[in-house]
Amino acid sequence: MNTTTLPNAQRLDRLAHRRARAKLGWFIHAAVYVAVNAGLVALSLGSGRHWAVYPLLGWGLGLFFHGLAVWAFAPGGSLMGRMVERERARLQAAGTDPW
Repeated sequence: MNTTTLPNAQRLDRLAHRRARAKLGWFIHAAVYVAVNAGLVALSLGSGRHWAVYPLLGWGLGLFFHGLAVWAFAPGGSLMGRMVERERARLQAAGTDPW
């Protein structure tokens, strides 16, 4: 079923569930990041070398971008909502389909 044909309450409910699942996924990602990297840091310090900084930084960057996707650019989010409103205003001002 196309989501545009659903009543407003159902669309909001689907969007709320989708956003909640995305946020829960980020929390799980962050918990795994902390647990795994704590073990890697322990191994790194136990061996007398400091190689664990590389997985911390690399995976941390991935966690950061995952967080941006969930918290900043999520459908229905404040940043996404402002961008959509700006595009709507531009399209209404143009009066024609720019594509």
